[in-house]
Amino acid sequence: METVIELKGVVAVLGSFPALAGVSLSVQRGEILLLQGPNGAGKTSLLRVCAGLMPIERGTGTVLGIDLATNRQDIRTRVGLLGHTNGLYLDLTVEQNIQFWASTVGASQEEVANAMSTMRVDGRLAKVKAGQLSAGQRRRTALASLIVRRAEIWLLDEPHAGLDASGRDELDALLRNAVAAGATVVLASHESERAAGLATRTVTIDGGGAR
Repeated sequence: METVIELKGVVAVLGSFPALAGVSLSVQRGEILLLQGPNGAGKTSLLRVCAGLMPIERGTGTVLGIDLATNRQDIRTRVGLLGHTNGLYLDLTVEQNIQFWASTVGASQEEVANAMSTMRVDGRLAKVKAGQLSAGQRRRTALASLIVRRAEIWLLDEPHAGLDASGRDELDALLRNAVAAGATVVLASHESERAAGLATRTVTIDGGGAR
C-alpha cells in the first residue's frame, strides 16, 4: 500500500492555541478515513494541515510525498478541501464557480459538464448565482467543484451538512466511486452511523491528538 499522508508528532498552532498537539497519523491510498471527536478537538485543523493551508510548528509531515514544513503550497493543486463555508464565490454563477476550479487544473468542458450533471447542478441551476442557492445547492456546487479538480485526496469537513437524504446517498456513492478511481478520502463527521458505514477506518481526534 502507498502512504499518501504521514504525520509524526505534528504540532499546529491557531493563534496562541495548540490546535494539534503532537498528532501522528498514517493514511494509505484508497482509504476512506473517518475523523471523529468533539467540537474543538482539532479535526478541522488536521484537515487544513493536510491541505497545506495551515503550517506545522513541530513534528514532521508529508502529503503525497511533499514535505509540509517546506513545500506545503505544492500540495494545494493535488488535494481538495471542502470546509463548512463551501469555498464558493457568491457573486458568480454555479457554472462560473465550477469553471474557475476547472481552469486551475486544465479540466475540459466535458469534465465540467459531467461534474455538474453528477451533482445535479446543471440545467437551470447552472446560471444561478451561488449567493441565491439553498444550503443544499451550495453544497452540491462545492462538491462539483471538487470533482472537476481531479483531487488525489479529498479532505471533507462535515460533507453531508445541508444535503437532503437523497443528496447524502449520492455523496456516499460519489466518494466510493472516487476511491475506486484511485483517490483517498479523509472526512470529519458527527453523523457517526452514516459515516462509519462509509469509512474503511476510524480515528478519534481529541485534545489535539489522534488515537
